[in-house]
Amino acid sequence: MVDMEIELVRGTRRRKYVEAVLIGDRLRVSFPYWMSVAEAQVTAEELAERMRKRTETSAIDIAARARRLARELDLPRPRIVRWVDNMRQRWGSCTPEDGTIRVSSRLAGYPSWVLDYVLVHELAHLVVANHGRAHDALVDRFPYAERARGFLIAVDLDPDHGDDVPSLLSGDVRP
Repeated sequence: MVDMEIELVRGTRRRKYVEAVLIGDRLRVSFPYWMSVAEAQVTAEELAERMRKRTETSAIDIAARARRLARELDLPRPRIVRWVDNMRQRWGSCTPEDGTIRVSSRLAGYPSWVLDYVLVHELAHLVVANHGRAHDALVDRFPYAERARGFLIAVDLDPDHGDDVPSLLSGDVRP
């Protein structure tokens, strides 16, 4: 189970609904001004449990997902694909020599097309080791590549993400 800190934020504009956003390992829960902190805490715990279930890596067969993407986009099949919990500076990594791909477990909580983008990015490294035009052309076969890049950049620019999200703006930490 993913450890998750809960941050309660009383909304000044929020009138009816509670909203939860996962930022790194912290769940930010905004609640209406009329709701008590105790009520907000109970609701936040329920939302955190739902989020934990959603972000559980064991629920995602990442190897099957990578094989499907490789087949659909005519990329080489990886030998091994696995989740890693200690990846803090990158979203994924690839060792082309042995066909191994590692993906940050933090991606389990993001939209599936973002995870798929990172997998495609790493699969493309099985063909082209660097981040040049040839690599980018392979990655751009994925229909949501541009959208996923934007999503990951936006996560990176969130001032509240702390050190949990790697910098995508420096050259060697692209997904």
